[in-house]
Amino acid sequence: MTHRTDFQTTLADQVTLTGVGVHSGKPASVTLLPADAGTGIVFTRCDAQDSARAIPARWDQVTATALCTVIADPARNGVSTVEHLMAALIALGVDNVVVEMDGPEMPIMDGSSAPFVEAIDQVGLRRLDRGRRYLRIKKPVRIDAGSAWCELLPYDGTRFEVTIEFDGALIGRQTFARDLTPDVFRKELARARTFGQVRDVEKLWAMGFALGSSLENSVAIADDRVLNPEGTRWPDEFVRHKALDAVGDLALAGLPILGIYRSFKGGHKMNHAILEELFTRAPKDSFEIVEAPVWRDNSQAAGRPALAAAAFGPDVS
Repeated sequence: MTHRTDFQTTLADQVTLTGVGVHSGKPASVTLLPADAGTGIVFTRCDAQDSARAIPARWDQVTATALCTVIADPARNGVSTVEHLMAALIALGVDNVVVEMDGPEMPIMDGSSAPFVEAIDQVGLRRLDRGRRYLRIKKPVRIDAGSAWCELLPYDGTRFEVTIEFDGALIGRQTFARDLTPDVFRKELARARTFGQVRDVEKLWAMGFALGSSLENSVAIADDRVLNPEGTRWPDEFVRHKALDAVGDLALAGLPILGIYRSFKGGHKMNHAILEELFTRAPKDSFEIVEAPVWRDNSQAAGRPALAAAAFGPDVS
C-alpha cells in the first residue's frame, strides 16, 4: 500500500509504549512484537483469561465504531481504539506484527499516530522472504448515508481524499487529498490529533467514557476556539486526523489497498461500512488480490506525487 517493496516486512525488534486509555483513564501498555510472514497484524491480551487467542486486525472482527474502532469484545480479549496504531503500521509498510496489550484499551498517547511512528522507526523493519499481497480495487464501491458518503475507486496507487464539514467557522469544510506514502504519512498525517467539542466530552464523562481525555491527548474546542495553549498543529488538523483515522480503519481490510478512498462527512462507522460493502455485498469482481508488484513512477503523468502504477503477476497463493 505505501511501502515500495516486493517483500513482506516485520519489525526488526520489539518495542513497548505506555500511556493511558482514553476512556478508562487507567494506565495502558502495548508491546509490538516481530512476527513471521503471513501472520498479518494480530492483537493479544496478556491480561485476558483466553489470552492465548490472537484477534486478527480485520474488518469482520469489528464490534463497535461509535467512539473509536473496537475489535472483538474488550470485556474478554478484544481491544479498543486500534485505528491510530493501525494507521502507522499500514502507512509505514509493516505487514506482520503481534500487538500485545495489558488491557482492553490502546494507550491514547498524544491522540495521534506520531508516537507509534517513532516507535516503529526506533527499531526499524526487517524484510521477510515472502511476497507482499495487495487488495486492488477494480470497480467502484459506494455507500450513501443522507448527506454523507464514501467510496472506493480503482487507482494505480493508494490515495485518500477526505472531506469534513462542521458547523461553525473554526472547522467548516476541510479537505485532505494525497497519495499515501510513508513520507506523506510522517510529515502530513501522523501528528494530527483527535479533537472534540468540550460540551460533548462533558457528556461522555457523565456516562463514564473519555475519562482519560485531556488537553495532552486531544484538541478541545469550545465556542469556535481551540482551548489547547499551543493551538493546532496545522490550520486543518481536524481533517488531517479524520484522514488518519480513515487510513487506520481501512487497514482492517487485512491487506494494503490499491485504490482511492473518498469520503464526505465520514467517520469510523462509514470507514467500516465500506469494507463490509466491499467484502459482503459488492460484486465479487470489485476487487482482486495481487502479489509482488513492480513499481514505476507515474507521478509526472498524473500531475502529482503518486504511489506508482504496478504491473502485477498472478495471485499464486
